[in-house]
Amino acid sequence: MTAPPDDCLARNEWLCGAYLSSRREILWDAVVQHLQLTAVSVLIGLVLAVPLALAARHRRWAAGPVLAVTTMLYTVPSLAMFSLLLPVYGLSASLVVAGLVLYSLTLLVRNILAGLRAVPEETRQAARGMGYGPLRLLLAVELPLALPAAMAGLRIATVSAVSLVTVGAIVGYGGLGNLIYSGMNTYFKAQVLTASVLCVVIAVAADLLLLLAQRLLTPWTRRQQ
Repeated sequence: MTAPPDDCLARNEWLCGAYLSSRREILWDAVVQHLQLTAVSVLIGLVLAVPLALAARHRRWAAGPVLAVTTMLYTVPSLAMFSLLLPVYGLSASLVVAGLVLYSLTLLVRNILAGLRAVPEETRQAARGMGYGPLRLLLAVELPLALPAAMAGLRIATVSAVSLVTVGAIVGYGGLGNLIYSGMNTYFKAQVLTASVLCVVIAVAADLLLLLAQRLLTPWTRRQQ
């Protein structure tokens, strides 16, 4: 028998509204997991990257090793990275998060460090002349001026994490990657296309939200344009 003319699932079409309506909960769960893995990974990476960048900025001997190690981590293929972390974390969401954190460090550390190095020395001297101590100088002058470069790194790290989360499907924690992986194995066209499009939507939305946050946090950059 041939599939009914209105049954796009039976015909296995790429574009299928019936797939969206019948798999709504599955898609929602996958999106939530994807967002959780991305957000947790990037936040942990940011928490680790800030002190590393500060150490590299204030202790010149630390800059070379910090940048070298984080760059080396970024060159490791994702499948190899997850395999190396497998004995430590097992088949768990923590395995995916740990791998994404290590990947994000390269982008975050480099951009935060670049932002700190770009702060004019005369600005630091002026702040010291006004009685700013090291901590106040860092919080009130250096970090705000380094924010545009840091946010640029955060945007790239976040978009990269959205993409790399899908690789977590090999251990069952890949968010939308789980649907892409299973859909490719069964050649389920609607599932592959829908999950892939949702990944792109998440990446674009995250980038736009961070760009908006950057513009709100750095109003002086808008006045310079």
